[in-house]
Amino acid sequence: MVQRELRIRYKNSALGVLWSFLNPLAQVAVMSFVFSNFLRQDVPSFTVYMLAAYLPFIFFQSSVLDSAQSILNQYGLIKKIYFPREILPLAAVIANMIHLAIGFLIMFGLMFLGYLRDPRVFPFQIGTIYLPFLLIVSTLFATGISFIVSALNTFYEDVKYIVQIGLYLLMYLCPIVYFVEQVANSPRNHASGWLLFKLYMLNPVAVQCVAYRKALVAPVPTMSAGGMGLPTGMPWKYLAVHSVGAVFVFLFGYWLFNRLKWKFVERP
Repeated sequence: MVQRELRIRYKNSALGVLWSFLNPLAQVAVMSFVFSNFLRQDVPSFTVYMLAAYLPFIFFQSSVLDSAQSILNQYGLIKKIYFPREILPLAAVIANMIHLAIGFLIMFGLMFLGYLRDPRVFPFQIGTIYLPFLLIVSTLFATGISFIVSALNTFYEDVKYIVQIGLYLLMYLCPIVYFVEQVANSPRNHASGWLLFKLYMLNPVAVQCVAYRKALVAPVPTMSAGGMGLPTGMPWKYLAVHSVGAVFVFLFGYWLFNRLKWKFVERP
């Protein structure tokens, strides 16, 4: 099923799997150019900072969107033979994990090229050892949401449209084209007694973006007055809460999927 997902996505495409990282790389390059040149994000290697947060977001987004239609796309097969239905959303998630791995290889390549240009800063951080843990948490959370969305969308196809809108808006609620330091050091956050920052970090996908960026990339350079201020560290407290939540979402999603999967063939 994973092989099928990978083949169908780029069927009759000359570049094939290359599109799995050319597309996000092109988007990041454009956003990096705009923010670095017009919106005053004066941070060296801004493209790498964006990729570190954008790749895990794309993994979550693509996993949920692909799994939303996974049951309906194989509905004819489901009605003919029995097989574990959870294989379908799982295949979508695993296929996107492969795309995520390719994306990280490209990002590490860019980091190494930056090191060759400026050897004063070593590109690989000690925090890279946390990458397997972050991947496990991200996969559990994405799989749990995929189970929920794929099961509900089988009966109510409005779900996929709601999810599309939600994921589009979610991107702006995650520190991808900006830094979490800008949220933490904003005047409104200080005026609210850090309540704004705490509410912001309740977003599990935002916590993932922050954690990946802190683990893989050097701390954000301190900017001048009116900029980001001192860099924040790894959000361990929020990451711990999110990790527990990811396990809960996975278990709940699997439970809900197993409860509804016996009714898939009765879909009107």
